[in-house]
Amino acid sequence: MSGRRGVRDWVVDSTAFALAVLAGLVLSGLRIEAGPMPEPPWLYNLDQVVGALGCGALWLRRRWPVQLAVALIAVSAVSELVAGAMLIALFTVAVHRPPRTTLALFGLGLLAGGAYTFVRPDPETGLAMSLILSFAMQSTAVGWGLFVSHRRKLVESLRERAARAESESRMRAEQAQRDTRDTIAREIHDVLGHRLSLLSVHAGALEFRPDAPAADVVRAAGVIRENAHLALQDLREVIGVLRAPVGELPQPGVADVERLVGESVRAGTPVDLTVSLDREPPEQAGRTAYRIVQEALTNARKHAPGEPVRVALTGRAGAGLTVEVRNRVTSAAGGQGGQGLIGLAERVTLAEGTLEHGPEAGEWRLSASLPWPA
Repeated sequence: MSGRRGVRDWVVDSTAFALAVLAGLVLSGLRIEAGPMPEPPWLYNLDQVVGALGCGALWLRRRWPVQLAVALIAVSAVSELVAGAMLIALFTVAVHRPPRTTLALFGLGLLAGGAYTFVRPDPETGLAMSLILSFAMQSTAVGWGLFVSHRRKLVESLRERAARAESESRMRAEQAQRDTRDTIAREIHDVLGHRLSLLSVHAGALEFRPDAPAADVVRAAGVIRENAHLALQDLREVIGVLRAPVGELPQPGVADVERLVGESVRAGTPVDLTVSLDREPPEQAGRTAYRIVQEALTNARKHAPGEPVRVALTGRAGAGLTVEVRNRVTSAAGGQGGQGLIGLAERVTLAEGTLEHGPEAGEWRLSASLPWPA
């Protein structure tokens, strides 16, 4: 509560001071109208001075709210004209301090009100009515202050919740952007890696066989041109992710594996394809199986060019979909791991499947098990 006052603080403090002065003037006027009191004149004059000092002390309520309230409560036990300032001090404590402190001062104020009733009784009002009025006024001040305090805390809590929700929304949006970038990166790797490997094989053949028959050169050039065109088409489809939902884009599946194998065969890689499925698997499983075969054929062309490859897709609903690709490991091939297999493992994990790869009996084996609900 301490610190430099703003415009709003000056308005609130001025209003509180004016209300305390008004309450003192009303009480003083009521005393004059009641006629001569059975007390010495100097006590009435002292009461006015104390009331004025109490009103002026309200300008300190932001710096020392509890201390000021205790002092005004103590003075109210013998001075009537300080009652307005005491009520505003109680209200201030209720707004800015914990309820335990507020209730303690409220009890102290009730004791001070009772003490004033016995020390300076009012014969017209009576003892019981004086106690009831004291309780009512202090209860109103404290209740109003607690209401304002609760409302401020509620507004602050809502603001914090809104700020937290905005921050969480921003984090979710950033995560969604990262996921989209990762998806696009995987798609570009899977699609362009396959196409470019075909181009590399045929371009390499033309480089090392400049004396090849014209028919072979024409065929190799045709494959290069065709795959370059297909690579551009695939790239357009991947970039389309940025402009349309994924569900609206054509996605490859198990039915497209035969076309994929045909491209590899035309590129000079012998492929033996076995498909044993009772029906078309789910879209996600089929798309993942296609990408597994695509990555395996790409790696086979890169690490074991010309070596035969065996591809098997087996499974049924309720038992799962199994994809297995095997090819011979040449002495120069070594391991067939890399960023492609890392991305493939992430793709299989997203499909809630498992992926295994590594050398086995002189061959490189890539196997995946994908869920296929009944």
